[in-house]
Amino acid sequence: MEPVSESELSEMIAGADGPLRIIGGGTRPVGRPVDGATLALARLSRVVDYEPGALTLVVKAGTPVAEVERVLAAEGQRLPFEPMDHRGLLGTQGTPTIGGLVAANVSGPRRVQAGACRDYLLGVRFVDGRGRVLKNGGRVMKNVTGYDLVKLMAGSRGTLGVLGEVSFKVLPEPPAAAVLRLDGLDEARAGEAMCAALRSPFEVTGAAHLPEGTAGETLRTLIRIEGFDASVTYRAGRLVQLLAGFGEVAVERDKAEIARVWRAVRDVEAFHGRAGDVWRYSVRPTQGPALGAALRGMGAQALQYDWGGGLLWALAPEGTDMRPEGLDGHATLIRAGEETRARLPVFQPEAAPIQKLSQALRDRFDPRGILNPGLMG
Repeated sequence: MEPVSESELSEMIAGADGPLRIIGGGTRPVGRPVDGATLALARLSRVVDYEPGALTLVVKAGTPVAEVERVLAAEGQRLPFEPMDHRGLLGTQGTPTIGGLVAANVSGPRRVQAGACRDYLLGVRFVDGRGRVLKNGGRVMKNVTGYDLVKLMAGSRGTLGVLGEVSFKVLPEPPAAAVLRLDGLDEARAGEAMCAALRSPFEVTGAAHLPEGTAGETLRTLIRIEGFDASVTYRAGRLVQLLAGFGEVAVERDKAEIARVWRAVRDVEAFHGRAGDVWRYSVRPTQGPALGAALRGMGAQALQYDWGGGLLWALAPEGTDMRPEGLDGHATLIRAGEETRARLPVFQPEAAPIQKLSQALRDRFDPRGILNPGLMG
C-alpha cells in the first residue's frame, strides 16, 4: 500500500484487517521484525510551506531528507540536529524520508550542542490506528498546544500513529568551522579531553573519538566548533591552549574536509562493510570509557564514541547479547539478523511504570494493535 494523500492513508488504516508494517524509505529496519502488510509513505512527498525568514518548514512525511536539505541549503539554512544516514551502516538501499527520521528521532553529532530532532518539531499531522487524522502543535515555537504529543511522536517508530506531515524550526548554516584533532589518545584520556572541551565556554558542536581505521588511521579525537570566522578563529586558539596537555593539537579549517570528516562520524563509517552486529549506547559522557572497557571485555571488536562519550557505537560478534549488567543508560541493537532481532530485546527494556504508560498510549491511539505491532518489544 502506497497512499498518495492523507485521505488515502486514513482510508487504508481504517480499512486494514490485520497488522501493518509502516515504512518511509525503508532505510532504517531497526526493531523486531513486523509481520504485516507494508504501508509505505514515500509517495506522500512535498514541501508544503517554507518561510526562511521565520525559520519554519512544513513537509509531507515521505519527502526525501536529501530534498529537504537541498531546499534549506539554497537559503543558507539546515536541520540543526544533523540527522544520520543509516544506509551505509545497515547495508540498505532506498531513500531516507523526513517522516522516518522523525519517527526514529534520528539525531547526529550536533545533538550535544543543538539538541535532538524532537526539540525542533513544531507540529505533526498523523493518522492513528482507527484511521482518524489528528493534528498537534503548530508552525511556531510559541504554540504549545499538545506539545507533549508532538514530542511523543518523535521516536515512537510508527506505533502510535502514521505521520503524514511534520513542521520544523530550522537554523542558519554558520559560515565557518574548525576541527581540532588529537591523535593516539586512549579512550580514558580521549574522554577527559572531550569533556574538558564540552565544559568550556567555547560552544563545541561535536566531540568524537574514532577507532583505528582499516586504512591505517590511528585513534583520533575530534572537537568541532562553528560560527562566524573571527569567533571560530578565537575559540579554536583557546581550545588549542586548553587541550595542549593532551598532546599535539592539529586544526582543520577547510569546510569541505570538515564536512567529510563529520559525515564519517555521523554515519559511523568506521563500521561500514565490516561483519558483526552493531549496538548503540546512550549514557552520561563521564561513563563512556568505563562502558567501553566493559564492552571490550564482552567481545566488542571496535568502538566509536560521540557526544563527548555519551554515545557509543560497538561492533560486536553476531548474535551476542551486548547489554552489560547494571547498565545505567540505554542499549539499542541497531544492526543484526532477523533471528537475533527476534530473540534479543532490541530496545532498552522499560521500567514497569514507563511500560504501563507506553501501553496505555498505544491502547488509546492504536486500540486494534495494528501499527508496527511488536516492533519495539
